[in-house]
Amino acid sequence: MNFELKPLSLTEAASEKADALLVLVSDTYKPARDGFSVLVGLAIKEGDAQTKVGKTLALYKPPQSLATRVLIVGVGDGSAKHVRSGIVAAMDGIKSDKLKKLVVAFAGVAQAASLRAAVLAVADASYSYTSTKSKAEPRSLQTVLLTASNAGELQDSFERAVAVSTGVELAKEWANRPANHATPALLAKAAEALAAKHGKIRCEVLGPKEVGKLGMGAFLAVAQGSEEPLRFIVLKYSGAAKAVAPTVLVGKGITFDSGGISIKPAAEMDEMKYDMSGAASVLGVFRALAELKPAINVVGLIPSCENLLNGRAVKPGDVVTSMSGQTIEILNTDAEGRLVLCDALTYAERFKPRAVVDIATLTGACVVALGGVRSGLFSPNQELANALRAAGEAAQDLCWEMPLDEEYGEGLKSRFADVANVAGRAGGAVSAAKYLQRFTAKYPWAHLDIAGTAWKSGAAKGATGRPVGLLVEYLLAQLSK
Repeated sequence: MNFELKPLSLTEAASEKADALLVLVSDTYKPARDGFSVLVGLAIKEGDAQTKVGKTLALYKPPQSLATRVLIVGVGDGSAKHVRSGIVAAMDGIKSDKLKKLVVAFAGVAQAASLRAAVLAVADASYSYTSTKSKAEPRSLQTVLLTASNAGELQDSFERAVAVSTGVELAKEWANRPANHATPALLAKAAEALAAKHGKIRCEVLGPKEVGKLGMGAFLAVAQGSEEPLRFIVLKYSGAAKAVAPTVLVGKGITFDSGGISIKPAAEMDEMKYDMSGAASVLGVFRALAELKPAINVVGLIPSCENLLNGRAVKPGDVVTSMSGQTIEILNTDAEGRLVLCDALTYAERFKPRAVVDIATLTGACVVALGGVRSGLFSPNQELANALRAAGEAAQDLCWEMPLDEEYGEGLKSRFADVANVAGRAGGAVSAAKYLQRFTAKYPWAHLDIAGTAWKSGAAKGATGRPVGLLVEYLLAQLSK
């Protein structure tokens, strides 16, 4: 899909030939005297169109426009949140295999954040998964033209939004793929292909032997119940001098999670293909970086395997030794994400990072706490937590800071190892973060629990591509420091 940006007045936007035109009107809209603007203003004055968020009025081939269908869309105060909501509502009304070209016109000036929201909302609403369908219905929309009177001032924001949308779609693609079409080996090939296509990215893939030599006993333990060999994927984006410390992103890459011996209930277990959404988001971030080419250094670490059960699978009560040397009593084999992550977090030390952020569909407890609106944010470093929270607000990819009091780690004590991999049910998202914190003493660290935000269930089942937007916003904010 091709995005374009032009500095056009509303009447000029209406003169663009298109299958559909979305006219975004905010509470402050004041119509000009041209025919099309007068039409929009009259519709609002008479109450047929409204500026209230998500309210739409559909017109078919009005003489004042060359678009086949025109929707006057209310976007409230014109903020990024309201623009996104308005476009989502409008796109539901114009989805069609005949929709090839779409014009999205701000009726006046546009805020940079609102323009970015518009790009991402259109991309999200028009996304179509096709990889494993024999009679797929691919996205029909080919061209999206965004217009605003001040568009000339918004080129940088526009390019950032387009790059993020590309990264989000890559993350969606890999998270949506069934587990037999997204094995650790296939995920590694996707990372290698990304590096081969973009010169600033390099990729290294480690297999079971290399991981064994590194002493990643926790990671190996999770993988040993599957016939699919594990992969440890190391991506490096080099946009700055070698002396500049990188930010390290660690994405949980469990390509299917049965729970192991502590097996999950059968209902909705198919959704455990999404347990590699953290890994998919890291791929998405690197795809966006390849487009934007910022002057920063970023490392992506993806520990990837399946969590299955056979005669070799790890058992509740087993004790394994992590790369850090700490021993772990595995009381629940379904708490496997923290086992693969802890070894990756130790591996991250070698890069002497400025910060490390891990991204994981880690706990159902976080879903209970925050639902699907905000990702859980955990960090003992307030500066890092503030930066991530601000990035989430700017990207409309929200997170919420959660506590890390020492008392939450009490339940992780073990009589037979240095630490247990689970505590009790109460405060489960926090105790999981406390477990990870044990492996992060040598750098600023934050953990994003995306179990509630990485995908949707029900009729809208599918990956969201979160938190690619948040992470890209956070990384680009480093350029101003």
